[in-house]
Amino acid sequence: MKDFKAIDQLAKELHEDRSQLPYIEVRKGALQAITPYIREQGFRHITIIVDDNTWEAAGERIFHELEKHQIGGEVVLIKSNEHDQVLADEDAIVQVLVETSQQSNALIAVGTGTIHDITRFCSHKMNIPFLSVPTAASVDGYTSKGAPLILRGFKQTIQTASPIAVFADIDIIKKAPREMTAAGFGDILAKNTSLLDWKISHWINDEPYNGRAADLTRNSLQLCIDHVEEIAQADDEGIRLLMNALIESGLVMLLLNFSRSASGGEHHLSHYWEMDLLKRNAPQVLHGAKVGVATAIITELYQSYANDLDVFGANTGQIAEEIHHLYKPDQMTQWLQLVGGATTPYELGIDDDLVQKSLNEAFRLRDRYTGLYLINQAKSKEILYPVSKNIEL
Repeated sequence: MKDFKAIDQLAKELHEDRSQLPYIEVRKGALQAITPYIREQGFRHITIIVDDNTWEAAGERIFHELEKHQIGGEVVLIKSNEHDQVLADEDAIVQVLVETSQQSNALIAVGTGTIHDITRFCSHKMNIPFLSVPTAASVDGYTSKGAPLILRGFKQTIQTASPIAVFADIDIIKKAPREMTAAGFGDILAKNTSLLDWKISHWINDEPYNGRAADLTRNSLQLCIDHVEEIAQADDEGIRLLMNALIESGLVMLLLNFSRSASGGEHHLSHYWEMDLLKRNAPQVLHGAKVGVATAIITELYQSYANDLDVFGANTGQIAEEIHHLYKPDQMTQWLQLVGGATTPYELGIDDDLVQKSLNEAFRLRDRYTGLYLINQAKSKEILYPVSKNIEL
């Protein structure tokens, strides 16, 4: 945990037991540390949860390494749907619960966000720990407790379990498809607006706010922006920095026990789009890809209404000042393009009508105060998309 000393300080400030946080290794060759850790913990039977891609990327190697050291176990290969995608839904959850041996001491999630969400839910229900082995720097939820699941066709996040250890092998992660790394960058870029929305909720609704947690998250965002070219090139150091930022964001959420620091109005748009894709049984889009595009849209929306006294009421001065310091939307789209990510909803298969609906309706998805919520409460007519089409309220 040498890269996460600031997390120790946050844990102390929040009076949280540091020993409850996961053991973490982010380095080249981190996979080699898994078997010694498992032996040290005394686990004798392990269930490895993978899909076809992550079995090839890392799962098979882990399985044979455990086998070589006489550690028993089984592999649960999650079945894909008709779109050749794995979803964190009832089918996947039941598959893991059924195929995991009663002898299993621990689960290992080998993959990205979806595999981790399935695993953390099952870990919580079976009351056995799980280890995290990310195969891409694609999402900030690796170390959090929240499991976004698709239940009866609807997306909902359930607080479950965080991993007891994370082994992020840079040799594996840098080989991930470029769009997955771009998704991770998009998830970090979301902090541009989520941190402001957290402040808005604090000012408007007196929700808890922690300055150290906000500064940690903001610093991670800035570090990734400062090294965006190395991230775009899948350079070892660039990928390590991005992976650390994603893990740290998850640790902050874990310590706070809520996702305010990492999720605001931009996530509401993303979730709205995802729910529409689910209704239409359309192929899903990477979470971070949606979030990155949504962040630019939300930023432009906030900036267009920053000085309107009717929107932010008594807090207009504070909020307008914070909006002034946000990164510009066209700068963000340049960064997204540089790392190989989508820059418009159209590139994600999301049409303008859906974006416009989300700008007017997505604030209802969560009971949270955000800039998106305030603008919708104050508006006298529909918010248009592109946002540049809007005129004064």
